[in-house]
Amino acid sequence: MGDVVFRREPAVEYFKELVEVALSHQRLNTRELTAYYVVQLLASFLNRPLSDDNGEDTPLAVRLARALETGGSRQRTSLKEIGDVALFVSGFFADSLNRKLVDVDYYVSIGGSAYNALSRVETDTFSPVFAELAEKFAGFVDVLSEVSERTSCASNADLLRLYEKWLKTGSRRSGQLLVERGVVPNSSITSMRIQ
Repeated sequence: MGDVVFRREPAVEYFKELVEVALSHQRLNTRELTAYYVVQLLASFLNRPLSDDNGEDTPLAVRLARALETGGSRQRTSLKEIGDVALFVSGFFADSLNRKLVDVDYYVSIGGSAYNALSRVETDTFSPVFAELAEKFAGFVDVLSEVSERTSCASNADLLRLYEKWLKTGSRRSGQLLVERGVVPNSSITSMRIQ
């Protein structure tokens, strides 16, 4: 067996490289500050639970409604957390959401709404970042999905699951992955049954 070389680097540098490559592959043009925000988001999730500080696992839609009813810095903090969790979960765990009560489109809708609300604070330096994240949320989900695949030690994704994801979301990235694996996506045969 060949020698394995491990590279030791800070999480931010590691994710910066992965995000830059994924942005290029997904042909997602973004501001430098937005790319920086996504890199920081990924690095921050290394040591952070996906629930509130108090351990409450309240659904994101309820958390979004509560956040929109509040104001000031509390609202901003809540909306940022909701947007960040929605982006991270939908990018890194989209496959595990399949056949669940809520699917990836739920997270895309909630996260986009949270970032959109944040973008309206004109005095905030990150308002343009949040506006871009809201506008291109699905594209950033694909970027994070690619980063997830590149950081995963698992085997290749199940083609059937990938095809089902492509049928459901129409994701350009999922279609591209299918083609790379020798499967030509064809939405005109969605109602066909294999017997």
